Amino acid sequence: MPSGLVALFDDVAVIARTAAASVDDIAAAAGRAGSKTAGVVIDDAAVTPSYVTGLSPARELPIIWAITKGSLFNKLVILLPGAILLSEFLPWLIIWILMLGGAFLCYEGAEKVLEKLGGAKHGKTLEDEITDPAEFEKQRIAGAVRTDLILSAEIMAITLNELDLPTWWERGIALALVGIVVTVVVYGAVAIIVKMDDVGLHMTKQDSEATQKLGLALVNSVPKLLIALSVIGTVAMLWVGGGIIVHGTHEVGFHLLYDIAHGAEAWVAGVTGALGGIAGWFTYAAISGVIGLALGAIIAFVLHKVFGFEGAH
Repeated sequence: MPSGLVALFDDVAVIARTAAASVDDIAAAAGRAGSKTAGVVIDDAAVTPSYVTGLSPARELPIIWAITKGSLFNKLVILLPGAILLSEFLPWLIIWILMLGGAFLCYEGAEKVLEKLGGAKHGKTLEDEITDPAEFEKQRIAGAVRTDLILSAEIMAITLNELDLPTWWERGIALALVGIVVTVVVYGAVAIIVKMDDVGLHMTKQDSEATQKLGLALVNSVPKLLIALSVIGTVAMLWVGGGIIVHGTHEVGFHLLYDIAHGAEAWVAGVTGALGGIAGWFTYAAISGVIGLALGAIIAFVLHKVFGFEGAH
């Protein structure tokens, strides 16, 4: 009997250690995969503040909360089951979905660049007159959630492609973890950004001269921050989208883009000595961005000039 009891405890201990190791593996895999989504996350954080522009400050946080709930629904209810099924039954399809999303990122980034260079703007703009604030708010939330669905799909696809976990439930937990963390980080950052000017305005009304100066600095910094985020978001879309295309085409047997990008990376790394790692990475990212811009510009031309697609921002 004692030996049986000891054996039972040993079995329980093994199970416990295995479970703990599984949790560690999932957390580590989620962390590695999540880091690969950085470019899309930056783009998401850069895009979202525009959806509360032009609305009452009192409605900003409720709108962001509504978009956050929509984002969690996108990731956990719509995309997560599909991602698990793909990984289990059609894993070969993941790379093609990833490249499709990468092409979309290239298109979005290239279109922003073309508009900045004087190209035609497509879709509605925030300069349009708001005649029905409640309806306008619903439209902005719906538009943000639609955009989030596309970006979330790309985040989940990137994450799934990076995961190396043996069972579907481990992949599911890792995907859910990345989805929740990304959503909290993105929309938490967005909430802080859109309320910075309100906080700054409140500080300018305080008695302390130092507090007033800090508040004024916050108010003046918000427009510059939004511009910087827009630029960073555009660069991130082109870099991430182009990188996905470079890697994806290599995976499916077309090696030219991959050889060019990694060949240049290796050469720069070799001639820059101690800075080789950083310089090589920047070289690869820059070439990926150029490839993304070229592909995105081609897609934009075909959609707008050939098919007459106007889009909806």
